[in-house]
Amino acid sequence: SPERQIWHCFGCGLGGDAFGFVKQIEGVEFPEALRILAARTGVKLERQSPEYQEFQSAKTKLYEISELAMRFFEKQLHQSGTGREALAYLKDRGLSDDSIKEFHLGYAPDSWNALYDFLGRNYDNAEILNAGLIIKKDTGGYFDRFRSRIMFPIFDLNGQTVGFTGRVFGELAKQADVGKYVNSPQTAIYDKSRVLYGLHAAKLDIRRANRCLVVEGNMDVIMSHQAGAKNVVASSGTALTDGHLKIVKRYTDNLDLCFDADAAGSMATDRGVDLALAKGFNVGIITIRENDLKDPADYVKKYGEKWSEYAQKSKPFMDFYFETAKNAFDLATALGKKLFSQRLMPFLAATANKVEQSHWVSEMALALKIKEEILYQELVSIK
Repeated sequence: SPERQIWHCFGCGLGGDAFGFVKQIEGVEFPEALRILAARTGVKLERQSPEYQEFQSAKTKLYEISELAMRFFEKQLHQSGTGREALAYLKDRGLSDDSIKEFHLGYAPDSWNALYDFLGRNYDNAEILNAGLIIKKDTGGYFDRFRSRIMFPIFDLNGQTVGFTGRVFGELAKQADVGKYVNSPQTAIYDKSRVLYGLHAAKLDIRRANRCLVVEGNMDVIMSHQAGAKNVVASSGTALTDGHLKIVKRYTDNLDLCFDADAAGSMATDRGVDLALAKGFNVGIITIRENDLKDPADYVKKYGEKWSEYAQKSKPFMDFYFETAKNAFDLATALGKKLFSQRLMPFLAATANKVEQSHWVSEMALALKIKEEILYQELVSIK
């Protein structure tokens, strides 16, 4: 009600003022809601501390520099020669023009100082360095952090550019000592342990679906959104952290994981399940079982919008581990039974709900052909 300056939801019964509305929709606390509304309405928030004002002014500069860098990379993707080759590569991977535009993909030219020279017209070296876009040489001077790479801007919850992931492309990719990915370092506006790639575009859909799907790579997120699965995010060049999960918890209690089916992906899944259980999430696992498809991006390229339906078919984490362990070990042997229990018991111990825990003790005892009491005794020794 604009006249009364209040809102009310007849579905859940919640209501209040504009601050309460932003808190609910954005999943933030009052100070952040205040900052969001102030930015939207052009109101300048005043603080008594000169140090705070100076800190905020410095952060504003970093946001400006990051936004300008994003625009620079975008222009290079569409207008430079090698950039257009990178654009063709992205389209060959299955990305649409709309997806490339929506996520502001770009290209960092194969130059040591193209971005540095461009940003240096309006900002000093310290500001560009603090934004994580250049690196200081031991001998003095600076050079671009990102060179000959397809650029994926990273956005905060409010859609502001805070960092980048660069995927190597072109001649640089042929060098053996060059890493496939380079990520922005920690800065005053980019905390990689708290920023999830794609969350700015996914947060409302996570709330609507009451479920968040975490995948491994930037391309997985973009292709998922393109296919209609818009509740998908990825950790930004780091493992899933407690900070990531605290933010997801604002929107849903249900978390699905879909990582690559290699050793690194398996470890990331185990760690993600462990952290999510500690946060009280209902955890599910999504697996892609076709040999020629290693991740959601590959699935979308082959099957398109079918991914939107497939991404909803997660297995509860214990169902997943029980099935994979049962197939991996010979339960007719003592060693097989030992390895089977060693694989499952830590996850069983992390299951807080005693009813659910009891169910899986029964299932394990049946599979191993042993008494449940033995498994309960083992549970006591599991940390």
